[in-house]
Amino acid sequence: MSATAKTGAFGHPALFYRGAAEYLAGTVPFVWGGLAADEPVAVAVPGDNLALLRRELGTDAARVRLLDMTEAGRNPAWIIPGVLRAFADSHQGRPVRIIGEPIWAARSAVEYPACAQHEALINLAFTGRDGTILCPYDADTLAPDVLADAEVTHPVLVDGAGRRPSPGYDPLGLVTRYNQPLPVPDGAFELAGTTDLAAARALTHVRAAACGLGDAQVADVEVVVTELLSNSIEHGSGSGTVRFWGGDGEFVCEVHDHGRLTDPLAGRHPASPYQPRGRGLLLVNQLADLVRLHTGDDGTTFRAYFRA
Repeated sequence: MSATAKTGAFGHPALFYRGAAEYLAGTVPFVWGGLAADEPVAVAVPGDNLALLRRELGTDAARVRLLDMTEAGRNPAWIIPGVLRAFADSHQGRPVRIIGEPIWAARSAVEYPACAQHEALINLAFTGRDGTILCPYDADTLAPDVLADAEVTHPVLVDGAGRRPSPGYDPLGLVTRYNQPLPVPDGAFELAGTTDLAAARALTHVRAAACGLGDAQVADVEVVVTELLSNSIEHGSGSGTVRFWGGDGEFVCEVHDHGRLTDPLAGRHPASPYQPRGRGLLLVNQLADLVRLHTGDDGTTFRAYFRA
């Protein structure tokens, strides 16, 4: 069930595995094939699987960029710019091989829609690029609807029966399906239709600290609210409604405006070092533990989660 890489085009296969033996059978030859072809190889998977691969690769592990996806990809919206494109762009002009496992059983129901949309948007973000991103899915622990979504977000499927095209491939359809309104809980604080960045920062600071976030996280929350509200003022409807709530070590903030987001990769485009503007949403995705998005006829909402 080895997932061999395509050459001369972008490949994005899903690997359905059951147990450690199938995991290694589907991933290790993929890595070794890249090393044999002198292609840069990266592996970003949860810690247990990372340790499994490191042991199996032996001394060859030193030739691979190894990342724990539970840390590097805790926010699914950061994986494309901060993990996948960061590695690919550092090897311009060369085909790359990446194993990326962004979905595991411990992902929460709040996180999952962002994970599924991330998998769909990989296809758009890497259009025209030369390389392969292999995405393993644990068929023993993931729910059937998660595996069904993997068939929608990946053009090729690999399992014990071999390699085949996915008949349900429709990544942008999945992005639309998970573009659902984000209900606001009772008791959320609201600063409606504001352009007052200083007031939004000050109120956010007090509430985030009260939820148990440390000083560095509180500073990150202030930056996120400032960037989201600034984006609404400049690119949305001229003002934004700021909301926040939290407790028990979690703080959630969001900004809603009446503009409609048209770029599905907004916040996922890596910033050029020569780019003076347009880094706000990218910074939000980098700092937050999770970012959810809804855009529709009533406007656009960015919601950011922080965990103490």
